Amino acid sequence: MDDMSIQDYLAQGGKLTNPTNVPPRYRAELMKLMTTFVDSELAGAAGFADVINAGPGIKERIAAAKIVLEKTDNADKVLKVMGEFGVDQDRYANHHPWTARLERGADIGATRSEHDMRLAVFNYPLEGWGDAVVMNLLMGTAVGTQMQDFTKVSYQPLAEAFREVAPVEARHAELAEEGLERLLGEGQKDALQASVDYWWPRVARSFGSGETFEALNAMGLRHTPGDVLKSGWQERASAILSRHGLSAR
Repeated sequence: MDDMSIQDYLAQGGKLTNPTNVPPRYRAELMKLMTTFVDSELAGAAGFADVINAGPGIKERIAAAKIVLEKTDNADKVLKVMGEFGVDQDRYANHHPWTARLERGADIGATRSEHDMRLAVFNYPLEGWGDAVVMNLLMGTAVGTQMQDFTKVSYQPLAEAFREVAPVEARHAELAEEGLERLLGEGQKDALQASVDYWWPRVARSFGSGETFEALNAMGLRHTPGDVLKSGWQERASAILSRHGLSAR
C-alpha cells in the first residue's frame, strides 16, 4: 500500500497491526497518544504512592498500593507497544522525574510538564488522603470515559492493550468512591467538597481543546470529539458526587 491508500483505508475504518506500514504522520500521532497515556499513568502512580501511608486504615493502604501497582502495570502494557517502534522501555521508565509537581496554587491550564507528556492535571500535588481520594475519583471517571474511545483506536495492538487496561481503571474509580463514602461518614464533607472544587476544572482540561479531532478521526485514532467525552464525564461524575451530597461547581 502507498501512503495515500493507507489513509483511505484508515478513513474507512481499517486497522493497522504492526509498525511496518505505519505512515509518518500516523506514527507521530500514535506515539503522542501512547506517550501521554504512559506518562500520565507513571506520574499518577508516583503521586499516589506518596499518600499510601496516609490511608486511615490497612484496607485503604492496601487499596492505594494496589492502584499504584496496577497503574504502573497499565503503563507497561502500552510501553510494550511503544517498544515495537524502537522505544527503550527500561530507559524510559527511569528517564523522567515522575514525582515532580508544581505548587498547589499554580494555574497552567492544559500545559504539559517540561519533563514529559503527562496530562496537566498530573503536575499538581495531592494534599492528604481525602484529596487523593477525590482526585482519583474524578480522574478515574475521566479515564473511564476516555477509554470508550481509546479501545477503538485503529492500531490494533494498542486497542487490545487499552481493552485490558479499561476494567482495571474502572475499578480504581470504584475504589475511590468507596473511600469517599467512608470519609463522608467521618464528617469530612467540607474538606472533600473543597477538593472537588480544586480538582474538577483541572480534570476537565484533560479532554483537550478538540482542535485536532478531524485529523485524528480520519486516522482512526479518535472516534468521539473531546467535548462530547467531556460532557459524558461531567454527567457521570456529577451523578456520583450527587449521590454523596457533593457537587461540581
